[in-house]
Amino acid sequence: MRRGIAATALVASLALAATACGGDGAGDDKAGGPVTITWWDTSNATNEAPTYKALVKEFEAAHEDIKVNYVNVPFDQAQNKFDTAAGSQGAPDVLRSEVGWTPAFAKKGFFLPLDGTEALDDAAKFQPSLIEQAKYEGKTYGVPLVTDTLAFVYNKQLFEKAGVEVPQTWDDLKKAAATIKDETGVDGYWGSTAGYYGQPFLYGEGTDTVDADAKKITVASPEAKKAYGTWLGLFDGKGLHKADATAEAYAHIQDAFVNGKVASIIQGPWEITNFYKGSAFQDKDNLGIATVPAGSTGKAGAPTGGHNLSVYAGSDAAHQKAALAFVKFMTSAEAQEKVALKNSTLPTRDDAYTDQVKADPGIAGFQGVLPAAQPRPALPEYSSLWGPLDDELPQIAAGKQSLDKGLADAETAFTKLVPDFGK
Repeated sequence: MRRGIAATALVASLALAATACGGDGAGDDKAGGPVTITWWDTSNATNEAPTYKALVKEFEAAHEDIKVNYVNVPFDQAQNKFDTAAGSQGAPDVLRSEVGWTPAFAKKGFFLPLDGTEALDDAAKFQPSLIEQAKYEGKTYGVPLVTDTLAFVYNKQLFEKAGVEVPQTWDDLKKAAATIKDETGVDGYWGSTAGYYGQPFLYGEGTDTVDADAKKITVASPEAKKAYGTWLGLFDGKGLHKADATAEAYAHIQDAFVNGKVASIIQGPWEITNFYKGSAFQDKDNLGIATVPAGSTGKAGAPTGGHNLSVYAGSDAAHQKAALAFVKFMTSAEAQEKVALKNSTLPTRDDAYTDQVKADPGIAGFQGVLPAAQPRPALPEYSSLWGPLDDELPQIAAGKQSLDKGLADAETAFTKLVPDFGK
C-alpha cells in the first residue's frame, strides 16, 4: 500500500494521453523493428522512479528487439486511469499494480493469466503467500515486485531517554506515550485517521471490515466497534497527539516523526528512504521497527501490501510476449536486489535478500515484521472498502461524528459496494 505520493495532475494527464499503449503501441512498431511496450510505473516519482528507469535501460540493452515506453503515473490516480484505459483498449502493456487491484482487474478480464509463461519461471523463488495473493479464482495475474506491511516505527533515542520498552499492546502504548511526554517533552505517538491504518486495530480484535468467506459486512460488528474504540482512544491522553483530519495529515505526521517531534507512528517501508532524510534518523540505526501492538485477543498484525507487475490482456501477441520478458527481468533476483539497495523497499523473493540488502536496518527491520502480516481476501471490491472509512474515520476522530454513527454510515456505504453481502 502507498500513501502521500504527489504529482502534478495536469502533467500526468497529458503524459498518459500521449503514451497510453495497449492497442496503440502495435501501430508504432515498424515492420521487422523492435516492439515497443508501454509500462505504467506507479512508484514514487522522486525517491523510487529513477531506479526503475535505470533498470529499463538495462533491459533494453539486453533485449535489442524490445523498447520500453516508461510512464510514471501518480499512484493515487493509477487505478482509475487504468480501469478507464483498459475499458477502451488504450491501456499500457504492463502495469505496476497494487496487490489489492489484482482481483478487481482480473475479474474484468483486464489482466493476462501468467501461469505457464516465462514471467513465472521462477515462481518457486518468491514468498508463497505473495504468489497466492496475486491469484484470483485459481489463476495468477501478477508477479510480485515489492512487498510491504505496516509496522510500529519509533525513535530509539527518545524511547531510551524515557526509559520505556517497545509496546506489546495498545494499552502499553498509551502508558509509554505518557512517560515519553513527561521525560522528553514530545508526544509519544501520533495515529492516522486513514482507513488503511485502522486495519491493525481490527486484526487485533480478530475481525476485518468484511468476512469474505461468509459474505458478511463486519465493519460495525461488536468486535470492530471495540477495535475502532481503541483506535479512537489513542488520540486523547498525555503524549498522544490529537487527530489530524486535514488533507495534509499524512505529510504532517511523517514530518513530525522524521524530525523527532513525535516518538512513534504506524508506517510502511515505502517511507524508509524518507525516514533517513529526517534530522532524527541521520543515524539509520536510530530507527526502531517492530510489529504493531496487539489487541485484546493477543493478536497483532497488519495488512500485506505491495505491488505486482501485471500484463494487459488486451495487447496483441507480440506485445504480450515482450511484456512477459520485461516482467521476468524486472522481478529477477538481480533486479530486486538493485531496487532494494537504491530504494530501501522489500524484495518479494528470498534470493534477493542478500547480505548487502539485509545490511540496511530499515529493510532488515521490516523483514522481521512480515511474518505477522495478514494477506487480504481475494475480493475484487476489498480495496474500495477503505474509501468509506477514509470519509468516516476522520470525522469520528475529529469529534464531528459519533463512533456508532460513523461505522453505521460506513456499513451503509459497504452495502452498495458489496450488494450480495449481508450484515
